[in-house]
Amino acid sequence: MRTLIIMITAAVGFAQTNGSAAQPQNHSILPDARAIVGPSIAATDRSWRARVHYTYLQRDEDRRLDSHGLVKSEDVEVSTIIFVDGVPFEQLVEHNGLPPSAEEQRKQKDKLNKLKRETREERVARLRQEEEDNASLIREVPQAFKFELIGEEVVNGKPAYVLQATPRPGYRPRGKYGGMFSKVKGKLWVDKKDFGWVKADGQVLQPFSIGLFLARVLPGSRITMEQVRVGDGIWMPKYIEIRAAAKIFFIKSLIIDKVMTYSDYRPAQTGITCDWTRPGSPRNTVRHLSCSVKS
Repeated sequence: MRTLIIMITAAVGFAQTNGSAAQPQNHSILPDARAIVGPSIAATDRSWRARVHYTYLQRDEDRRLDSHGLVKSEDVEVSTIIFVDGVPFEQLVEHNGLPPSAEEQRKQKDKLNKLKRETREERVARLRQEEEDNASLIREVPQAFKFELIGEEVVNGKPAYVLQATPRPGYRPRGKYGGMFSKVKGKLWVDKKDFGWVKADGQVLQPFSIGLFLARVLPGSRITMEQVRVGDGIWMPKYIEIRAAAKIFFIKSLIIDKVMTYSDYRPAQTGITCDWTRPGSPRNTVRHLSCSVKS
């Protein structure tokens, strides 16, 4: 699921061609699609790089459905994205309506300690590799897809271009996730003012594997995304839903409905350090992650 989320938040929005129709336009006065795709790629790259400078609230709803679409199980986590020594850290604050259990707190503490044990060189190398993987994903978009400008729409009160994206024949992926591009088709809404990606709605055309090839996402899986402007030309995810038909170990079939919502974006303070504390009575086993800002 995280791979799919990375693909959607860092790359083109893919859509089912029979989705909501764009407003009819006089195509003689519409700009060339290439005049929109280039600036939109640059705007998305800028927004993606800026994400590490924001804290926010993340709600992750993970549902397993039966063949009739009824919920068999549900798991909901609420986290805040904070910064530990300048690096984003996902702090679990609620699981299925309850505070984190002692075991969940222990796992978070282990992750925090692992992060704090990193040397500067190790951290720089890791972040550089992550940045390169994600940047290469964005750079491959124009090579992976043929774009057609099919009209304009008003989205959340703001005018947007509507682009149709279809896999480009003969495309050869080069990056870590580029192999997925030939297996989806898409429609993308681009803000007319600053070329931020406003909305996407997509469908998987061919199966592809994730998670070391132990799970395969099947055709018909749907992906939708909405973004919100949080700064001058900076767009961040607001809502992502993935309804995926999948096979685990190529045997067990699952229908997964994953909804992630993001809110309360705020510019992060630099130099934040965090540690676990146990307030109150020594017999109190509930620990909290407290943070302080270096002067």
